[in-house]
Amino acid sequence: MFSMTARSMNAASSATRSAAQTAVAAFAAILLGSFLLYGVGFAQPQQIHDAAHDARHSFAFPCH
Repeated sequence: MFSMTARSMNAASSATRSAAQTAVAAFAAILLGSFLLYGVGFAQPQQIHDAAHDARHSFAFPCH
């Protein structure tokens, strides 16, 4: 018979927590990246817009 020890239960809990933390970090990175591409790209100051515009072109992202 298999019995779960405290150590194996903590390992399973830790793996779940780590996967959840990874998902939160990935979502935050996507959100920040989207802001940089879209939010800054539509900014009014010309220098900020030009920097985002050049970054979009460097990633072959169509913007025209």
